[in-house]
Amino acid sequence: MLARRTSTPPPNRSPSNLSNRSHRSRSNTPPPTPPTSNPLAEPAYAVPLRVDRTAAPVYRIVNVGHERLVGLTFCLLGSGVMNTGTPRPLDVGGVLEVIIRGEDLARRSVLVVRWFRPTGEEYLWRVSF
Repeated sequence: MLARRTSTPPPNRSPSNLSNRSHRSRSNTPPPTPPTSNPLAEPAYAVPLRVDRTAAPVYRIVNVGHERLVGLTFCLLGSGVMNTGTPRPLDVGGVLEVIIRGEDLARRSVLVVRWFRPTGEEYLWRVSF
């Protein structure tokens, strides 16, 4: 809610002090934020992973986020082949390597990465080659 200035000063303040004070406070006050349709909405969650493709067929998945990820798994969709693994944690700055082989992976395959945040929320990320 925005406050409005009244035409008469409060009873405990003189008009000269009030005008100086309100002028100073206006310059330091940030502009009001616009209302949102959902006041409980969080900012978008950025994918905390990056893929290093420089040593293909070894793909390095790097956690560039600010929190530890748990239950990290990989699933390959399409015509490529990949070794399976058990769900693993990935610390901040940590790296996991995945070996994926196949012809024309860019057109025929997609890697799906699944993980859980510390809050228990599940995320899926599709990675193209």
